[in-house]
Amino acid sequence: HACPTSSFPQELEETRRWEGACDVRPLDGNVRRWEGLLLPNNPPYNTGAFRFELTFSPNHPLEPSCATLRTPIYHPSVDLEGRVCQPLTTDAHWEPSTRAIQVLQDLLLQLDRPDPQRVLRPDVARELQERPEEFRRRAEEHTRLHAEPRPDP
Repeated sequence: HACPTSSFPQELEETRRWEGACDVRPLDGNVRRWEGLLLPNNPPYNTGAFRFELTFSPNHPLEPSCATLRTPIYHPSVDLEGRVCQPLTTDAHWEPSTRAIQVLQDLLLQLDRPDPQRVLRPDVARELQERPEEFRRRAEEHTRLHAEPRPDP
């Protein structure tokens, strides 16, 4: 059976030590909702930081957690509401042993390497495939306008 919240402190610690995110903490003191900043490594997103929210199911870890981006991003796998096409967190692929940090690492990998196969915005995916330069220019501009400043290392 789902164990209430025992794994959250360790998972939060583990996530806080990861260099791919910063400022990770429970949202409004709720251990089932975290927020933080993701720090992409690759252009066109590596000039900014992207606020994410990670929500755990009441039946965690038996049901998938869900990551959303609160910072607007020009990306084929993230829709305008910040929902992410993330197979890892679908019922078909979810394993109860999957840790919060793995969900966030998967999300960061996806931001770093946009995959035209994981599509929530077909127009952006098409642009990425057919006009990569234009896609990059738009994504850079969008990042400049919307992303949060990156913390100093």
